[in-house]
Parts: sequence; C-alpha cells; structure tokens
Amino acid sequence: MTTETTIDTGTSELLCVIRDRVAVITLNRPEARNSLSDALTPALRTMIRTCAEDSSVGALLLTGAGEAFCAGGNVKGMGAHRDPKKLEMSLDDRIADLQERQRLLTGALVSVRKPTIAALPGPAVGAGLAIAMACDIRIAAQSAFVATGYARIALSGDYGIAWLLTRLVGTARARELMFTGDRVDAARAEAIGLVNRVVPDDKLQTEAFALAKSLAEGPRLALRYMKDNLDEALLFDFETARDHEAERLIRLTTTADHKEAVQAFIEKRKAVFPGK
Repeated sequence: MTTETTIDTGTSELLCVIRDRVAVITLNRPEARNSLSDALTPALRTMIRTCAEDSSVGALLLTGAGEAFCAGGNVKGMGAHRDPKKLEMSLDDRIADLQERQRLLTGALVSVRKPTIAALPGPAVGAGLAIAMACDIRIAAQSAFVATGYARIALSGDYGIAWLLTRLVGTARARELMFTGDRVDAARAEAIGLVNRVVPDDKLQTEAFALAKSLAEGPRLALRYMKDNLDEALLFDFETARDHEAERLIRLTTTADHKEAVQAFIEKRKAVFPGK
C-alpha cells in the first residue's frame, strides 16, 4: 500500500512529498520555468538536508513543475535590477555569500549518501543544469534540453558546473558546451553522457519514480558505500581506492542487509532490507 506524506517546505515555490520512501522534491515556479528565487532556493537547500538526514527516505527525486526542470538563476534580477542589499555588500562578502550558497545546494546534493535522481521534463539551464548534474542519475523527457547558458549573459559559471560537466562529458565537450552555451537536445545529451536515459514526455514522472522507488527499497548501506567508492574513483589512485573498497565490502558482510540478501537469494524471493 502506497503511503504519502506532504512536507511543509515553507513556500509554495517548492513542493515535497515522501512516497514509498522516495522524497519527491518539485521546483514549483512553472510560470518562470522553475528558475531559482529568493524563496525557492533556500527551501531547496533545506529540503536536500532534511531528506538526506531522514531515515524514512531511501532516495531523492528532484523534478520541475510544468514543462521545465530549472532555467537557472533569475536573469531579470541581475544588472540594473540587482537586489539593493547585494549591491551594498563588498566584493569579498558577495564572493563568500555565493560560496556558502553553493556549498549548501549542489555541494550538499553531491554529499547526499542516498541515491539521487533528476527528472527533466524540459530545460535545465545554468545553475539548473548544475543541480541536475549534482544528482547521481538524470532521466530526461524527449522534449527536454540542457544548456550551460553562462556565455550568453557574460558570466563564467557557478554551483560547480565546470567540475560536474567535465566529469560527465570530458574536457573537450565541457569546454564546447561552456564556451558556446548551445542547447543540447535530449537525444544528444544521452549520447554524450549528460543524461542516463530519455523517455517519452508522458512517461517521465512514472519511470523516474519507479527507478527511485527501486533504489529506495535497496540495501541502503551498500548503496552508501557504493557512492563512497565511486566518489573516490575520481580522487584516489587505484591502489588506495581498491583498498577502501575491500574494507567497505568486508564491513557489509556483517550487516543484516547482507544476510537478508543471501537468504532471499536462497529462497528465491525479493529481499526486504532492514537497512542495518
């Protein structure tokens, strides 16, 4: 039986429900293509942290309302329309402010030790693309597209987009996408590794949730350690990463999850993991 709990995010611009151990977090500014705002962004940071720490949540699914994932920052709020409070800040203070906001958004999302999935019903641009790339897996609707977008507004990028993009598509393509800001349709995004799969528009939410639910029902300790191993594959030499893998695997052999998985295999049934 499906159970669903609605979480108060503090704003109508961000929705969150927990259904079947999946936290479905929806950016809800469809009239602005779910671009980030002074209400949405802090709420999103809070929900990432809250869901990461909630033991009843096994996976996070981020998506956007309407026909977009996230169009990035509020371009209309830049330049002459910039927040007066930001204009009064020193350059160093503005740098520190952005660094902290980045740490609590894409930084926090990358650090989540549960599976994270981004479901893209439409465009993911600029910081919106960075948010999608900070998730473990991306599923895109056929009509979706992605773009870095920064060159078009004479900015260099934020929220870790260069780091994330380089690791997903390689140096050459990352430079091309950053320099040109060109739109990349869903089919090409899948071909170059920016998204994991493309599905018909009307099946996006169903398929993304099915994957998230499957992962949420999985062996949460093993998945956590898998994320650690995969992260370290980008940081350490082979010997160090291999030794850490061995340590984690041996620790997992003592868990109730492992014992349940072995017993379920013997009994030819689906495992029900206790998460310990």
